[in-house]
Amino acid sequence: MMDNNGSGRVATGISGLNDILAGGLPSNHVYLIEGDPGTGKTTLAMQFLMEGARQGERGMYVSLSETERELRAVAQSHGWNLDGIDIFQLPAGFTNLGDQYTVFHASEVELTDITKSILERVEETEPQRVVLDSLSEVRLLAGDALRYRRQILALKQFFTNRNCTVLLLEDRTATKRDLDVASISHGVISLEHLAREYGSERRRLRVIKMRGLRFRGGFHDYAIQTGGLHIYPRLVAAEYRNGHPPTVVKSGIAELDKLLGGGIESGTSLLILGPAGCGKSTIATRYIAAAAERGDRAAMYSFDESPVTLLNRGAALGADLNPHIRSGSVRLEQIDPAELSPGEFVSKVRYEVEKNGARVLVVDSVNGFMNAMPGEDTIAIQFHELLSFLSQRGVVTIMVLAQYGILGHGMQTPADISYLADSVLLLRYFEAGGQVKQAISVVKKRSGDHERHIREFRLGPGRIFVGQPLADFHGILTGTPEYVGPLDPLMNASGR
Repeated sequence: MMDNNGSGRVATGISGLNDILAGGLPSNHVYLIEGDPGTGKTTLAMQFLMEGARQGERGMYVSLSETERELRAVAQSHGWNLDGIDIFQLPAGFTNLGDQYTVFHASEVELTDITKSILERVEETEPQRVVLDSLSEVRLLAGDALRYRRQILALKQFFTNRNCTVLLLEDRTATKRDLDVASISHGVISLEHLAREYGSERRRLRVIKMRGLRFRGGFHDYAIQTGGLHIYPRLVAAEYRNGHPPTVVKSGIAELDKLLGGGIESGTSLLILGPAGCGKSTIATRYIAAAAERGDRAAMYSFDESPVTLLNRGAALGADLNPHIRSGSVRLEQIDPAELSPGEFVSKVRYEVEKNGARVLVVDSVNGFMNAMPGEDTIAIQFHELLSFLSQRGVVTIMVLAQYGILGHGMQTPADISYLADSVLLLRYFEAGGQVKQAISVVKKRSGDHERHIREFRLGPGRIFVGQPLADFHGILTGTPEYVGPLDPLMNASGR
């Protein structure tokens, strides 16, 4: 069955998988879908058949292990209607047939009673899509590896000659991975789930093989939700090469904009780095509010802080996001790293940029994003792809990264992504006049010049204050900046 573009593809019924496969599966071939029990093979297969039914194609589900009642219960849990799909359940007495029955006899290639009934149903209904679930039962009937391989080859030949696209499900219950079927199949898709020490499982899909087709390789996160599999294709920034008109994004705080050389250029990223409680999230919130005030769409993803706390603090400091959220110009979403995979988060970001036109985006914080990762070794690669994509789209990306520790040489950065950011805004605590104060400076900016001074930074009441440049500082790069000048230039309680 040709797809709408006449390219000889069949849509899978899962948009993310179609994207990975550049449109769908090449038609009239046999494919192996492998994965441990519970990875969603049956769900994927049903979505494949239902997509065919929507396009007017006949579908057939051959179940060698589950009853029709069990399959319909799965469909009901997803709210599906299986009309137009023929469910062929194994005849009663299968478990007592013994080794004498095989799909094909070893010497005479003779169809067994079970296989005859299956193939007769295929010839009778003439489906364009067939699912065989599962190969583990066929392997048990075959008895040995040679007979099993011959059976699979014969099945492949039978279905190929009938212009039928077939999915063979394999639950990998054998002691080792079966490479015979993988070598015979036109394509192989592997599903897996990884158990984490805390939180939900992480599920990943990988296209191992697809003859004659360029596909997006690597692992792709997916989730099983009501309605089926939701697959989140791995982001490849090289696929996006869109230009954008250069603009400068301002915070609305004149001194802060001056510190950054006038503002942040579109398509660049800003990393706000500093210890806990120094005002990183507040600065990011100010940029979101300023974008909304200009009429731009903005989005903020909070991994660490509840939206209520963030909104209340922002409103108290002159960055009230509530009216912009109500108008739809700002999206504020709390992300639970224990329940969300990195792929799903990237998918959310892509949707917000491509569909809703977000121009300013905040990730608060990178630490929270790292907690969603199975390991920290790929955090830089993930962020490189995400930042490259956002840069091509002309989006200003603001990342918040909290350092471990408060003062001194013991301060550590959990992940060094400063080289990925176009600009780095550094916040530090310092001591002056018996008080703990805050300092702000720009230590890096790729596009254009920036101010080299260190300024005092203070929150409230009612606004964010950035003071005049302070020349009498020592030790800013050690993590313990010390102000040795007169106290008069420092801001008093009124912020002057």
